[in-house]
Amino acid sequence: MLKKAKITDQTATGQETEPPQDEKAQKKRVGIKKRSKVPGVMVTQWEEELPEGQSTPDFIRKPIALTIQEGKLALFKAVLSGDPKPELTWKRAKGDMSDTERFQQRYDETTGEYTLVIPKVSGDDGDTYKCYAHNEHGKAVCTASLNVIEVGFKKKKAVLEESDVDPAEFRKMLRKRAGKEKEEQKRKEGEIDDKFWEILMSADRKEYERICAEYGVKNFRWMLKKLNEMKKEREEEQKMYVETISNLKHIEVKGNGMASFELDMELKDPSSRIFLYKDGVMIPFGTEGIDDPNVKHNLNRIGKKLVFSVRDLKPEDAGLYQVDVEEVNMFSTDFKIPSVDFIVKIQEVKAKEREDALFECVLSHPLSGLMWMGKNVPLEDGEKYTITVSEDRLIHRLLVKDCLQLDKGIYAAMAGIKTCSAWLIVEADAGLKGKKAVRKTTQAGGGGQDLEKLAQEQQEKLQREREEREAERQRFLAAQAEEGDGSDGKDSSGVGDGSGDGSGKDGSKLKGKGDGDGKGKKGSDGSGRKDKDDGQGKGTGSGNDSNDNLNKDSVQNDGTDLNPQFGEKNDDGKGQESKRVKRNKGQLVPDKVIDPGVQFVSGLSDVNALRGQPAELMCKLSNDQCDGVWFKDGKKLTEGDGITLSKDGACHKLLIDSCEEDHSGRYRFEAEGRKSEATITIKDPPTFNPDDLGKFAEPVIIRVGQTASFKLPFEGRDPMRIQWYREGEELLEDTNIKIEKSTTNSSIKLSKCQRKESGEIKIRLRNEFGTLEAFSRLIVLDKPGPPQGPVEIVESSGSCVEIKWRAPKDDGGSPVKNYMMERQQIGRNTWTKIGEIPGVPTYKDKDVENGRKYCYRIRAVTEEGSSEMMETDDIMAGSLAFPGQPAAPKVASAFNDCINLTWTAPGDTGGSRITGYNLEKRKKGSNIWGLVNPDGEPIQAKKYAVQEVVAGMEYEFRVTAINVSGPSEPSPPSEFVIARDPKKPPGKVTELRVTDTSYNTVSLLWTKPDEEPGVQDEAKGYFVEVRPAESLEWNRSTTTPIILTSNTVKGLKAMAMYWVRVIATNEGGDGVPTDLDNYILAMPPPVRPKFTTRNMQSFMVVRAGNTVRISLTFEASPWPEIEWLKDGITVTKRVTISNSDGGSQLLIPSSERSDSGIYTIVIKNMVGQESFSIEVRVTDEPKPPGPIELEENVPGTVTVVWESSPDEKRDDRLHYMVSQHDSTKRSWNIVADRLFNNKFTACNIMQGREYHFRVYAKNDMGLSAPSESPTWGSTKQRDKFVVDMPEYKTCDFQCAPGFLVPLKVRVAPKGYECYMSCAVKGNPRPRITWYHNNVSLNTDTNYLITNICGVCSILILRVAGRDVGEYTITVENQLGRAESSTRLAVRE
Repeated sequence: MLKKAKITDQTATGQETEPPQDEKAQKKRVGIKKRSKVPGVMVTQWEEELPEGQSTPDFIRKPIALTIQEGKLALFKAVLSGDPKPELTWKRAKGDMSDTERFQQRYDETTGEYTLVIPKVSGDDGDTYKCYAHNEHGKAVCTASLNVIEVGFKKKKAVLEESDVDPAEFRKMLRKRAGKEKEEQKRKEGEIDDKFWEILMSADRKEYERICAEYGVKNFRWMLKKLNEMKKEREEEQKMYVETISNLKHIEVKGNGMASFELDMELKDPSSRIFLYKDGVMIPFGTEGIDDPNVKHNLNRIGKKLVFSVRDLKPEDAGLYQVDVEEVNMFSTDFKIPSVDFIVKIQEVKAKEREDALFECVLSHPLSGLMWMGKNVPLEDGEKYTITVSEDRLIHRLLVKDCLQLDKGIYAAMAGIKTCSAWLIVEADAGLKGKKAVRKTTQAGGGGQDLEKLAQEQQEKLQREREEREAERQRFLAAQAEEGDGSDGKDSSGVGDGSGDGSGKDGSKLKGKGDGDGKGKKGSDGSGRKDKDDGQGKGTGSGNDSNDNLNKDSVQNDGTDLNPQFGEKNDDGKGQESKRVKRNKGQLVPDKVIDPGVQFVSGLSDVNALRGQPAELMCKLSNDQCDGVWFKDGKKLTEGDGITLSKDGACHKLLIDSCEEDHSGRYRFEAEGRKSEATITIKDPPTFNPDDLGKFAEPVIIRVGQTASFKLPFEGRDPMRIQWYREGEELLEDTNIKIEKSTTNSSIKLSKCQRKESGEIKIRLRNEFGTLEAFSRLIVLDKPGPPQGPVEIVESSGSCVEIKWRAPKDDGGSPVKNYMMERQQIGRNTWTKIGEIPGVPTYKDKDVENGRKYCYRIRAVTEEGSSEMMETDDIMAGSLAFPGQPAAPKVASAFNDCINLTWTAPGDTGGSRITGYNLEKRKKGSNIWGLVNPDGEPIQAKKYAVQEVVAGMEYEFRVTAINVSGPSEPSPPSEFVIARDPKKPPGKVTELRVTDTSYNTVSLLWTKPDEEPGVQDEAKGYFVEVRPAESLEWNRSTTTPIILTSNTVKGLKAMAMYWVRVIATNEGGDGVPTDLDNYILAMPPPVRPKFTTRNMQSFMVVRAGNTVRISLTFEASPWPEIEWLKDGITVTKRVTISNSDGGSQLLIPSSERSDSGIYTIVIKNMVGQESFSIEVRVTDEPKPPGPIELEENVPGTVTVVWESSPDEKRDDRLHYMVSQHDSTKRSWNIVADRLFNNKFTACNIMQGREYHFRVYAKNDMGLSAPSESPTWGSTKQRDKFVVDMPEYKTCDFQCAPGFLVPLKVRVAPKGYECYMSCAVKGNPRPRITWYHNNVSLNTDTNYLITNICGVCSILILRVAGRDVGEYTITVENQLGRAESSTRLAVRE
């Protein structure tokens, strides 16, 4: 298959083992391949039989592939098994790993885990790394790839290096590369490109014919046979890694400048690696967790669905994309980008309601069809839209019929990766009343240009380019034919019975027949071979053309020459040599060579330059003898005014020494009818003078109440937006802030400044070319704040009082130099000044009397003055202050004859130094505490070894702190400890598994380790440790051991990745940890979104002004994204959306008619998505129709015509009902209902009677008031007459049943009424029966069935999916039977 740039062999270059030195040992060693239980690991056994109890190396846990951002930490981890213990080495496919600081290899003896650490990965570290384990019985190998996402400078540098290639060297590079590639990839005659099979195995069957035609495969039967064999082999390989693979969707361009393809794939092992290739080369891709705009390719997983996307499409993105799992290909798709652009883009269209709108565009090359998008939705040719293409396939049109307000928005045309878009603006037409106006077509597109003329010019241009390429091909053929030799198959034309197939440097081919001597003209860059020694030399040639499509217009893939002057097509599809080529014995060069003239090797490119900086335009011609002329905005340019025109061989340059605004414009260079254009744009962003900026950056220091001024000159093009900020908050003019702005500078004055206004001052300038900021600082000096309490008593004795406080919170901008102290003895009214002490917030007063209380006042002193005073509480000198209670002592270790204890000093020392500690002990079950240390000899250290213990007895201890005032209260007792030698740590827990997970918890269950005397003792508790995936530190979930063999870890971060392990512990210490095999995600078990609301309604009618409330409940895990849409667009802000746990509500407090539409809720999470739509119709009782007119078009009938109701435009479900009353009856009869037009014809109108008509407007809310018609007809006075009854014969009117009007096919919208009717005959009156899919409906209450005067009808009140099918009516009496059938379809 297609050659790929990844290592599929299990031993990469540089990773082979050293062969045995002994040849006999080499002969004995065998290579038995074994499959590991871990997918992706290959085990090789070197001996046929292994010793008992020993095994080959294998991986318990293999390293996984990583895709990380540059500069992050990369970790590969592996755990091995095997006896003897295997050794592990790390190697990479490219480069060495000798740098131990860059590649750090570690081994954890407790866990048996090998780790390869790569700190701060770079782009050079991206490679395939191999983990290689071996012992004396065999080896095990697995690989892991490291994909590094490069960002910033390196990526841009690579792009710049590619773009620095001189365009003049392209042709030479292409020729050299083409020759080299053809030599390396030379195939036998008849061999098919591997890419063909890769594309075919993932393609639909309907695409087989197109793909075969593209690659020249004509034997379909052979192709299908081989394809089936290859598919079976591929399916066997795929079964190793995947359970199922389905829903393959090939790559296609989306409307947002991206292309994507997708497939559904269920992996057997979730840790299996997925690779992405383009044209056989592995490419890195990001995942849904990395939102980096520099990552071009991304993979997004939604449950089983994998969606690959390519952003920022460019022509070089075309190619064959393949998805592999480990080393097996799963899917291939070919991405082709047509080389086409828009000459004329679609333009904005303004149309009135009920009119048509037309978008037009013209392409640079013929294209069979565009992708039209309307409001980001693909459009198709149908009733609403008409898509047409001209005969030359250059002009493409989109017609939007019957424009409504819902149709306005942005429409786009997509041709490959090129797009253009424009607005459709629909203006409401208030003048349309009653009947609908005749629709007009608004012609728009191309800015009013003659598109047919533009298309004709473009077609002529393409034809000229083809002719120029053909002329160049002829020159190459004529020049290269002089050196041909047909006998070796390298000729483009032969002289003999041999047929040659050659190619020149430009890649063109020509087949022909010679006279038998095998001699011909040699292609200068072709290569060939002689297959048979019978006088017929067959040759193949290769070449590459730097001109676009030089060969495609004249020679087909099957060898057919499309140019009649070069050859004629035979019946077998092979092109014969043209008459000109057959004259090989004479002159082979044509008499007249057409000179195409000067060509641009490289044209002008647009330039963006800064004001005051130089700018240069350069182009290169194919002829260095040609001169040209420069133009700017259509005017010829000459040297001067800072503009220099120069010529260096074929290169022509225009240099502007110092750009100014008047240098902006469109520049053109012309030479012998050829021209190239480019635009120079002069940018003038804001700038500062460095000296002015340095002065501005100096801080402004003022006192409280003074005024601070800042001023900074600048340069830049207007309009300039100037903003001032203080500590990030914008300053606006007010009483104390004055801002002045001009075209060259800006200043700000801050008056009456306060201390709190100190901070950073920033000015920001912005114009259309950029943004610039400058920073300064404002310091407002003031008196310091008071010292901070509370005051800490360091010592309080009979001879000394020492206190300590904190410095002021705000020093006023100046450091504290001194503190001013005053003292008062409690009971006296006077304060004694102690004086100023240095700026250290502590004071020791030795002039005190034992038992007296004192109070102190403290002020902070700076250069700006002294602060407010802080007064302390009363402090007694020499009072008894006992220390606080110490914490419970802790057992450091225990033995049969000694127990070691430690403790901490109390937090409250009582104002004096701790002089020692008393330690007491008590046996379990006793109430008597005994002193451990000798009486009167306190323990000075905070630890002690208790030796007076009895082996096997259980003790508890407590400690008392002592200071100059005496002992403290005893501490709480310690935990009970047994005097015995240390225990052995417990073993590893087994069967560790996860029982449940949620967003912030995970529940674990395990089995306690076994007890082995002398090796491992019984476990007394357990610790559960967790480690986030991005961290290397383990954290315990509890501070005390867990007694049970289950635990729930809380406090996890939702959707985060964690590693978890459990450690058994006892008095002897902690055992070996047991890790979970895989990481866990903090999330509940995934549940696909599903609605749980019962009896969900899909239709709702609300009176205008009332509240619209839609409440739905659902279940989903993880928590889904909820989106409400109205007619496919996100709802507006006037709609209130309330989401809760398991429910969502849409609320419109006061509805309007414009709120009518289809509301859709979309619930989506990583497992899938679910949606539900409900149609909301906001309406009101309709207004009555307009005046009624009566007309008689046919005798015996009256046509009732009325004006539309004013609500008809706003309510598309509004219809009309007509009732009739004549002078002979007292009641009104409904003669017509559900009329959607403004006309009705009443039949059976009798002469001599008066008729009245009423017309009602009707919608979902009810009827409107009626509109009355004028009186029709008049009552005539009848004379008395006598009826002369003639004699008549009795007639038989009986007849068999039949249909006067049969049933017709119906298509009804979903949710609307459907009315079906027919007319029948028959005497006696026949019996009518309706059927739906052969089921009788006569007794079904869901249908309204009527039979009036032979007109049989059935009414379905609300059409649903269940109503689709065949409807049959049967008519029968004693004379016969008849039936009529129709079908009902439901439109969404």
